[in-house]
Amino acid sequence: MTQPEPAADPWASRPLREPTTMLRAAVRPRMLGVLVLLLLAAAVCGRLGAWQLDRAHVRGAAAEERRTERLEGAPAAALADVLRPQQSFTGEMAGRKVAATGTYDAAGQLLVTHRPHDGRTGYLVLTPLRTSGGAVLPVVRGWVASPAEAGAPPAGQVDVTGFLEASEAAGEGTADGRTDAISSAELLNSWGGPIYTGYVQLASSSPAQDPDLDVVPPADRPGTGLNLQNLLYAAQWWVFGVFAIVLWLRVVRDEARGTRGAGRLPTDSPVAAADAGPGRGPATAGAADAAEPPSRVRSSAAGGTPGTA
Repeated sequence: MTQPEPAADPWASRPLREPTTMLRAAVRPRMLGVLVLLLLAAAVCGRLGAWQLDRAHVRGAAAEERRTERLEGAPAAALADVLRPQQSFTGEMAGRKVAATGTYDAAGQLLVTHRPHDGRTGYLVLTPLRTSGGAVLPVVRGWVASPAEAGAPPAGQVDVTGFLEASEAAGEGTADGRTDAISSAELLNSWGGPIYTGYVQLASSSPAQDPDLDVVPPADRPGTGLNLQNLLYAAQWWVFGVFAIVLWLRVVRDEARGTRGAGRLPTDSPVAAADAGPGRGPATAGAADAAEPPSRVRSSAAGGTPGTA
């Protein structure tokens, strides 16, 4: 009596594909379709990352504007309460609004070269202020486009208010009334000491100084130009976009290896014939299995010794 053929197992895995090259696997229609979808996903991720970067600039600029307004509106502290001559300058001192009294030394005035302001490059007017205690305080009185605009400082005793900034790294020194850095170490050689390890960026003075000098706003703090949260979001979207491309390469690699899904190779595959061993191709292997005596099959299923059923 003919035995009915067993029903196909719906959970059976698909046969493996034969291995091929990455290039051939990549140009298969299915892989090209996957590539198009993943490229679209990568483009969307890139655009979202760019949008988050733009938001980081906008929110960072707004935060910096609020910080500047807060600094300018804060009451000024006495310079002696914040920084003393020769004292090490610390990070929390930067941007502090301070007030000092002294006399400008017009003969020691210098121009700091190559300084940008409102999209232009010009000079900072740097003048030593001999405070009432005898120490020298570097004061940036303003910015000018040309050396001819740098007028003389107010004579006599002046009261200055401004924002503390850390001394810069040493440059090439001073020559011909110019310098390329606001470095207390270099200025000590020209102005004498004792000298403060920071300088004041002038906000106002009494008596008032020459109106041709543009007052420079407080310097930006490092890292305040971007909003960190939006910057991290942008990086996250770009990582997702790169992952989409890497995912396609991974899929193509698996396709080339023929490892998409588990299961046996087709019986007519050369790989299956090689696995069957010498002299046992797919056809002979199947015939040998079919010729197995029923008694051996039953005994094997029962767990007994072959031929003892």
